[in-house]
Amino acid sequence: MIHNFSFHTTPQLHFGQGSLERLPQELKQWLPQSVLLVSDPGVLKAGITAKVEALVVDAGCRVSIFSEVEPDPRIETAEACADVARSCKADVIIGVGGGSAMDIAKVASVLAHSEQSIHAMFGIEQVAVAGLPLILIPTTAGTGSEVTHIAILSDEQEHLKKGIVSKFLFPKLAIVDPLLTLGVPAAVTAASGMDALLHAVEAFTSKNANDLSDTLARRAMRLISENLRGAYQNGQNIEARTGMLEGSMLAGMAFANAGVTAVHAFAYPIGAEFHIPHGVANSIMMGPVLTFNISGNPAKFAEVAECISGAINGTSVQERAKLSVEIMKQLAHDINIPKNLSSFGVRKEHIPDLADGVLKVTRLLANNPRPITRDDAIALYMEVL
Repeated sequence: MIHNFSFHTTPQLHFGQGSLERLPQELKQWLPQSVLLVSDPGVLKAGITAKVEALVVDAGCRVSIFSEVEPDPRIETAEACADVARSCKADVIIGVGGGSAMDIAKVASVLAHSEQSIHAMFGIEQVAVAGLPLILIPTTAGTGSEVTHIAILSDEQEHLKKGIVSKFLFPKLAIVDPLLTLGVPAAVTAASGMDALLHAVEAFTSKNANDLSDTLARRAMRLISENLRGAYQNGQNIEARTGMLEGSMLAGMAFANAGVTAVHAFAYPIGAEFHIPHGVANSIMMGPVLTFNISGNPAKFAEVAECISGAINGTSVQERAKLSVEIMKQLAHDINIPKNLSSFGVRKEHIPDLADGVLKVTRLLANNPRPITRDDAIALYMEVL
């Protein structure tokens, strides 16, 4: 049965090797005078920011650069970026980098164009007005932020990651060029790749999945599972890089509409409190949380196994469902993702507070195939301590 659903994504994108070269002609259609590039120190050092800057200059625009975006970016970073956008009178903001840089660009685009406080924007559709025109250019295959209307910021006072979800955070244009991912270090490739895979798996098993998000998630799961090891082992493998970036993008489209579930909810508190890289935090929590979720929709988890490993014959739905988690755990092992929270300084006495943090992530827990109690959360954290 086909059910009714709505679907939203970035209205225009260019995908493929060399697609970045289309930037000047796209900008010329908008006639901007001043452009703010938002990136991070790594992207700046790699020369990617300079390459984008040269293309913006070719379009006849003044360029300012904000490159102070840190991993798990803070609320204060978004506010500082918006201040720069105002001071340079930016007409367009371009986010170049991983999810952190793109999320800061998203939030700065609406902050710079509004009197609304950033704290009033957290939640679903709380942003009051549209922001400055926004272009997003990913340099990692991970968050899929270029095709989502979501930005995640760290609130250091509450030791939590918080989300802004608004139609005004979709960029006008995404340019998704696999050539920009060739220099990504192996550890970042691994962590961001597992994040992308979990976006697809969680979107597929979400209570809010629909026929279109499922179609995108299925292809994303196949692409990522087929290409992540190759991209990790040889960063110059352009075919693997292209497959990963397409998979990440499609997973982003899927979860922007279906939502992610409890793996991400568990990752947020440990990421905010212990600064565990987001993809690593998700990967560590993947085993216990997805195993817990199987009984909420075993048929969907059985299909996950088929998507990430090909046809599986002679096993029951329940066996295939359990196998899906084991296959993902083996993938994480093969690309050297850490397995335990204790290696990041998490101790048993931290677990109750972390569990309380999970229960605050109601936006994601609402999508989960099974309800999660505080006792459940404590037990799931303890499994990977």
